[in-house]
Amino acid sequence: MTKALKASGFLGLAVMMAVGLHQFVILSGGSAVPPWMIGGHAHLGVLSILAIVMGFAVPAVGVVDRLRTAVTGLFIAGQWGIPGIVWLGEGFGLTFLMPTGFLWGGALIASMLIMLYKTVTGPDSAGSERSGVAPADD
Repeated sequence: MTKALKASGFLGLAVMMAVGLHQFVILSGGSAVPPWMIGGHAHLGVLSILAIVMGFAVPAVGVVDRLRTAVTGLFIAGQWGIPGIVWLGEGFGLTFLMPTGFLWGGALIASMLIMLYKTVTGPDSAGSERSGVAPADD
């Protein structure tokens, strides 16, 4: 499951970078970049970085089984849903999709609340088992 979070994060960053290059082309042509494109670009970038971080945080906190599946699914849905509705709703005129922002935002919040729950109720040592190898003293 954490592989899905990390992969979604790296894919999101690649898409965000491609959109950034497209924005550069628009600017180079002397036009202004539409605000909706900038907003989606920024949200996808930040949420993709957080997806990668979540890929490491989920096992570190000790989230397993159904909660692990829930955290992963909810976060990935929110990661793509938030910028997706900005681009589709504002950029392509599908404004009827805009209210789904509450659904995608709620998915992100729910995943964070599960992580909070596991952090508060789990043991202090969750995910911090030592491998027996001493760190290098560079």
